[in-house]
Amino acid sequence: MSVTKQQVLDAFHFRCATRYYDPARKISKDDFDYILELGRLSPSSVGSEPWQFLVIQNPELRQALKPVSWGMATQLDDASHVVVILANKNMRYDSEDFRENLVRRGLTEEQIQTNMATYQRFQTEHINVLENDRTLFDWASKQTYIALANMMTGAALIGIDSCPIEGFNYAEVNRILAQTGAYDAEKYAVSVAATFGYRAKDIRPKARKPLNEIVHWIE
Repeated sequence: MSVTKQQVLDAFHFRCATRYYDPARKISKDDFDYILELGRLSPSSVGSEPWQFLVIQNPELRQALKPVSWGMATQLDDASHVVVILANKNMRYDSEDFRENLVRRGLTEEQIQTNMATYQRFQTEHINVLENDRTLFDWASKQTYIALANMMTGAALIGIDSCPIEGFNYAEVNRILAQTGAYDAEKYAVSVAATFGYRAKDIRPKARKPLNEIVHWIE
């Protein structure tokens, strides 16, 4: 199936940061599986795939998050789906997770060693993300935003609303979610969140800078 440029542009105009959802409308399993698949299929730097997706549907857990999540306090009750995207805290070139990604690509041991040497130079010299744990985590978090954008755009293409969220106390949200035992808190931490559903209110038209203010051609 082909999608026209106008259909994509219409989806981008439709998409907005939705703060209020219709609690009576829920996303079907088929549609939300599609949104999650868009996250899974997203690109990431050197194919690192440093993410996990927590779908928070438990009402009690949502209520526990509300006092420390001011950015989605109006959404936790009514959003059809709440997703917290985790980033891998130790996505070093020589980590087991990194190696598993190379094995998954079907590389030989010799090819794996060659790739690891390349990624070592990349991480230590070119992008310099091994200064400390925070710089490495921030690099992994950047990748999660690619998945986040693809999920929101793909949702808009089928008429589903969403909202990206950083407005919460990261330490507290990490603590609350870690207590669920849903993931390895030694390996992962919260990067960003998003809510999905169907808007309950009309949204104001987009206000964006004109193209000539943000694009500079170098010819």
